[in-house]
Amino acid sequence: MKEFLHILGRFLPPYKKYLVLTVMFNILSAVLNIFSFMALVPILQILFQTKETAEHFEYAEWGTGEAKDVFMNNMNYYVQEMINNIGPTTTLLLIGLFLALMTALKTCSYFLSSATIVPIRTGVVRDIRNQLYEKINSLPLGFFNDERKGDIMARMTGDVQEIEMSIMSSLDMLFKNPILILAYLTTLIVTSWQLTLFAIVFVPIFGWFMGFVGRKLKQKSIKAQGLWSDTMSQVEETLGGLRIIKAFNAEEKMNKRFDKVNSDYRNNIMRVNIRQSMAHPMSEFLGTLMIVIVLWFGGVLVLNDMALSGPVFIYYMVILYSLINPLKEFSKASYNIPKGLASMERVDKILLAENNIVEAENPKYISSFEREIEFRNVSFRYGEKWVLRNINLVIPKGKTVALVGQSGGGKSTMVDLIPRYYDVQEGEVLIDGINVKDLGIHDLRQLIGNVNQEAILFNDTFANNITFGVDNATTEEVVKAAKIANAHEFIESSENGYETNIGDRGGRLSGGQRQRLSIARAILKNPPILILDEATSALDTESERLVQEALEKLMKTRTTIAIAHRLSTIKNSNEICVLHEGRIVERGTHDELIAKDGYYKKLHEMQN
Repeated sequence: MKEFLHILGRFLPPYKKYLVLTVMFNILSAVLNIFSFMALVPILQILFQTKETAEHFEYAEWGTGEAKDVFMNNMNYYVQEMINNIGPTTTLLLIGLFLALMTALKTCSYFLSSATIVPIRTGVVRDIRNQLYEKINSLPLGFFNDERKGDIMARMTGDVQEIEMSIMSSLDMLFKNPILILAYLTTLIVTSWQLTLFAIVFVPIFGWFMGFVGRKLKQKSIKAQGLWSDTMSQVEETLGGLRIIKAFNAEEKMNKRFDKVNSDYRNNIMRVNIRQSMAHPMSEFLGTLMIVIVLWFGGVLVLNDMALSGPVFIYYMVILYSLINPLKEFSKASYNIPKGLASMERVDKILLAENNIVEAENPKYISSFEREIEFRNVSFRYGEKWVLRNINLVIPKGKTVALVGQSGGGKSTMVDLIPRYYDVQEGEVLIDGINVKDLGIHDLRQLIGNVNQEAILFNDTFANNITFGVDNATTEEVVKAAKIANAHEFIESSENGYETNIGDRGGRLSGGQRQRLSIARAILKNPPILILDEATSALDTESERLVQEALEKLMKTRTTIAIAHRLSTIKNSNEICVLHEGRIVERGTHDELIAKDGYYKKLHEMQN
């Protein structure tokens, strides 16, 4: 319960208005329910001609006795007066109409109490999804190295849906049932404290048993949601690798892998659902057992004429039976909520994940790049493995510096340190003499444009992909950027020109077209610093020529750091740095490095 209340404390504050309204309507519904059932007492007295209808009652002033006794006396007085004035049949009809009116008001209040909880339920789920999405966008890239995309998708879909179905759907019960239980219990005590004392002995036993089963359910639910993540990860891997699966005739193998994880999930969720299905029959049996015992004890009180009349006892039993339903609903919530808590635990692994790329409390703001980028004694590691060691490099404004070397030598990591996708463990990266950790992250990244080996595009139009991250760009500016990137012709020849949708990840385009589109995006952003990460390595000769032309236009007047495996693309760089096992082992122009007859020359000869 503590975990549940903590979750409500986190997400309910924006919905206090609706919360107050639902509590008010629930209280009104409970009070009207009690008073509507109270009409049963005079109805039964009239129908069965009990001794109360034969007695003569005088009106009693409030305060002349116990409130309960005065109330019952005056109620009998008014009923007797009505019988004397208009007859028992008409009195019965009027009491029946009073019961109908009270029931109508009660059901109206009940509806309003449920209607005012809906904005809370739907709003909280929306807020959780928004927070998850915003957190995913804010987390550093390093977080996703240890997480599967399928698992993250499962948390955003399956786990959030489980929270909605389990926790949020229980809100109505949790705000309604405690009020009903309290109101009914108070009525039972006022009606007959002896009988209530006898009945209440069974409630703690009932509650403990349901809570015990609920705790077991949470453990099973955590395991089930973990298996759901495995299922989603399998789907995500399959969608990303369909070409290879078909090429290697591995459909049957993948089907068997999926069937195994899917069957494990099914078996686990089946056990969870079977255990959850126990809630209704178990509460039904325990409730009936309590009714039977109370019926026996109350019958003894009535038959022995011990301060309890037959009509009042029936009213008592009606209220007691009404109490059973909210208790059952409460127990149902105690089954549902553990499943939601298990999902919330998984969601919180993202929401509460630590973001180690934090902006300085008083960041320095920078609007332009004036002098140089400097790596000063930079060392970086992933976990315990050092990827870069003692890197010292100055990249003057307007110059092009290329990074070459073996795969895994630290080239991509080195350029990722400039926009702070990662932070260094030793040394510092500076722009115009300011440590990037001291700069505003938005300002820092606004200075930098990226063109990567894999063009990252979105399922949107050509125009929206080019203007991605640039606000208020005009059509003329978009077309100009596309022309510079050699992309205008193929965009114009598409069915709707710049408004043509390019498909998921640009799936309708060739590799060269996707790359030229990402170059157009960088051109429109017009950053003073450009990072090229293997921008032409995956292209055919014709596409490479067009992309290289576009890159040369883009690199003019910009400070460029280029990572390349094809050494022919970086021959004209102002400086080439050769990285080997995380260290710069050679540096110079192309001709200088060839003359050194070292590691660079070996790479060059292997490619030729």
